[in-house]
Amino acid sequence: MFGASGDLAYQQIFPALQQMILRGNLNVPVIGVAKSGWTLEQLRARARESLTQHGGLNEEAFSKLIAQLQYIDGAYEDPATFESLRQALGDAQLPTHYLAIPPSLFGAVVESLGKSRCARNARVIVEKPFGRDLDSARKLNETLHTVFPESAIFRIDHFLGKEAVENLYFFRFYNTFLEPIWNRNYVESVQITMAETFGIKGRGHVYEETGAIRDVVQNHLLQVVALLAMEPPTGLHAEALHDEQAKVFEMIPPIEAANTVRGQFLGYHDEPGVAADSTVETFAAVRLQIDSWRWQGVPFLIRAGKCLPVDATEVLVRLKKPPVGKLIPEGNYFRFRLGPELALSLGAQVKLPGPELVSMPVELSAVRRDRTEGMAAYERLLTDAMRGDAMLFVREDAVEEAWKMVDPVVGQATPLHIYSPGSWGPPEAERLAQDIGGWDNPRAAS
Repeated sequence: MFGASGDLAYQQIFPALQQMILRGNLNVPVIGVAKSGWTLEQLRARARESLTQHGGLNEEAFSKLIAQLQYIDGAYEDPATFESLRQALGDAQLPTHYLAIPPSLFGAVVESLGKSRCARNARVIVEKPFGRDLDSARKLNETLHTVFPESAIFRIDHFLGKEAVENLYFFRFYNTFLEPIWNRNYVESVQITMAETFGIKGRGHVYEETGAIRDVVQNHLLQVVALLAMEPPTGLHAEALHDEQAKVFEMIPPIEAANTVRGQFLGYHDEPGVAADSTVETFAAVRLQIDSWRWQGVPFLIRAGKCLPVDATEVLVRLKKPPVGKLIPEGNYFRFRLGPELALSLGAQVKLPGPELVSMPVELSAVRRDRTEGMAAYERLLTDAMRGDAMLFVREDAVEEAWKMVDPVVGQATPLHIYSPGSWGPPEAERLAQDIGGWDNPRAAS
């Protein structure tokens, strides 16, 4: 685990490792690598603090974890670091190298893994973002392929490890009633919203390098689009799923500037690490189309933002109104709440109690689950990577196709609009949804 002393390891990875031990899914040495001037005892102390703060310390499982934990203190550009790693690996078969480090270091570490023979019969897990644009993504893939075959590369997008996101796949393909209406003949529009009430949590120096489009639109939310729009895979295995995801992306033209609105919350410049004249977006809304037989003419809208009114990630699929549409305020819809809790709901019309024949909307809840049910995303994905199961990871062609879509609108390609914290972003975003009755704003979790 490169980056063993970093924030990602502290907040997510150590808790995931403890859970893997509790489920019997981790019985191999864990080698932490970092340049912190630490000892093994200091790394163990860091792991204990991590679990106390983020995972809930289980003394029995933690004892097993620290017994398996090793540490190499060294710079990532120093060949001696990788010689130490080679010695620590010994006769290990199928080692898994996890790069929980800044993307700027990916190339150097991968090349050193190859030169030191640490990559022999090994796998590598790469954290997003996979590049900053199409060109850098291609270069990163080229570097990875000089050392690892594609089958040994696991591009981790933790969003795909969420139980709620996986439910989209099952809801679509394991229910007979849905397929006949899941097309342009019945679907009017699709909206995806990822709203967060908080700002950038002191991560100004990191967020300045990304912005909302690079941070969540290009990866998390386009993956949701793929799950919603893809054709049925030929089987429940990684290549079949990845083939259909890539096909969806190939059918989406590059997003136009006219269909993009970027915003920045008032006060962003006051955050530590943020430039006084920063034009990085903390809100992004885009409208795209899918040029396929199934989806031609159906608008797909995506928005994501910081400092919005609620914490919610939600999909709303609106169906066209029935022939008596003038008599009802809205048609049917499916609502998928992907976070913080899982909920699947159907919007329907029933008769309003009383003597008049008047309809009223109701929402029928199919599933409602607390966020604590099931495996956490990192536990699921690390377990799958160690088993060589690539189902929930991102393949090379999907990464590059996603970048082709957003490349025209990253950076300063479109104007930046200031919005007030606690609002639903800049008013300019409303025009993207004007012809479909406006954006549907998720409600706070009950």
